Amino acid sequence: MLQNTPIQIVDLFAGPGGLGEGFSALENGNAFKILVSAEMEELAHSTLQLRAFFRILKHEGGSALDQYYRFCNGESDTPFNDESKHAWEEANNEARRITLGTEDGNEELNSILDNAGLSDARPWVLIGGPPCQAFSLVGRARNRGKVDYRAEEDPRHYLYKEYLRIIERYHPAVFVMENVKGILSAKVDGKKIFHSILQDLSDPQMAVRNEPGQGYKIHSLVVPTCFEKGMNPEDIDVHDFVIRAEDYGIPQARHRVILLGVRNDIEISPSIIGKSAEFTVNDAIGDLPRLRSRLSKEEDSPETWSAKVRQFRVALLQEASKNHKLNKLVEQLNSLDGQISSDLNHGSLRVANPKQKEEIPSTLKDWFHDDKLKVWLNHESRGHMTSDLCRYLYASAFAQAYDRSPKGHTEFDLAGLRPNHKNWETGKFSDRFRVQLGNRPATTVTSHISKDGHYFIHPDPSQCRSLTVREAARLQTFPDNYFFKGNRTQQFHQVGNAVPPLLANKIAAITAEIFQRSFK
Repeated sequence: MLQNTPIQIVDLFAGPGGLGEGFSALENGNAFKILVSAEMEELAHSTLQLRAFFRILKHEGGSALDQYYRFCNGESDTPFNDESKHAWEEANNEARRITLGTEDGNEELNSILDNAGLSDARPWVLIGGPPCQAFSLVGRARNRGKVDYRAEEDPRHYLYKEYLRIIERYHPAVFVMENVKGILSAKVDGKKIFHSILQDLSDPQMAVRNEPGQGYKIHSLVVPTCFEKGMNPEDIDVHDFVIRAEDYGIPQARHRVILLGVRNDIEISPSIIGKSAEFTVNDAIGDLPRLRSRLSKEEDSPETWSAKVRQFRVALLQEASKNHKLNKLVEQLNSLDGQISSDLNHGSLRVANPKQKEEIPSTLKDWFHDDKLKVWLNHESRGHMTSDLCRYLYASAFAQAYDRSPKGHTEFDLAGLRPNHKNWETGKFSDRFRVQLGNRPATTVTSHISKDGHYFIHPDPSQCRSLTVREAARLQTFPDNYFFKGNRTQQFHQVGNAVPPLLANKIAAITAEIFQRSFK
């Protein structure tokens, strides 16, 4: 890299650190180094801090990481000891709990960046994903239902301006900004906000100070499209900025807008990401220990759970046998006879890590696995209502039989499957219960996974459950030694909001190439 020194990164709205992880992992941590990562949410910040600690110790080498692994493996209550306390304090300085957009938060970040001496003469990278709830299609639908909601008065629409403010003030050589696909069609005061974002990012000094200054070319990472100041956003296809993650080796159909900004004085046209082989759900999670779900509304035990699921299998088999159109489902339910075991447990924060018979593709295995771990982290199943267990069993068996998840009330019309939901037959919740098909990439892992598991049913009917945090993290391509803090709901929320680190790693490689070609 530049003069054999890692390029500094500033990570805003960092969440649990997916984007920063991808950059930090490039060239075994020698290409980029995070100067500061800013996150406002307490538990996401705790995860971010722990990961910063891991990276610092990894860079030190030798036995420095031993205490971290003792903590992960449940052999110590704390991740640091006297020998590694200095690294914990350094991690505190890197991962900051900062609320951007507030006077105190902006002052704290400005102070950090001012003292770091960032300037045009010392090239660095700004990364981050301003919060996207106001731009997502679900969020916008929810907002339309609010009395007196006015988009122009929602501060979440303008958090990207905190990102813009740093660009205008400190002039990073390159920036990477991520957001949901819904931002392309979102409007404020009748105007498409993405058009304004493109114009502002391409000419930040004009946007912030209303005066001419350093500009940026905004590049797509998947096609040679580029937007620069003076252009009309109507003259380009804004969908060129959408990355379909499943096309680039991520086991998930995640479609996100990602912008690569390159300062105008850097005469480089960046490469685009090369497409990769498609990975499936089974490729990503097939080697993880099998678990059972829990019973949330009654006394739970392996025996009670297995008895209930076996009972549901027989009842579903009797019902399905009445309809000749469900012959394949009948075959699948018959094949489950003897497979529903009372030997399964429901997992925990740390699950013993025996050698698995199943193998996953080497590309994913090399990215995920860590031989120093004796446990699987964050691999604990949810509790489900007994009635939902029946729906999960039906849905996953149906998916095995027909290679698709069952849709809506028309395919949930077997006795006992209809939920007590007033909108059930309107079509608004046609995929309320959705199986993640084992032979395809997962659907988008979102923060909604923290609410319930209905959209994320495990493909194996004999486990009859929704995905665990670790399985969701695998679909998001977090390494297995990435420890998510907080309770299970908070862990799910962090995972669902993150940028897949493996995708970020590919973006980091393109960013590093810009520096290699531009700065000697």
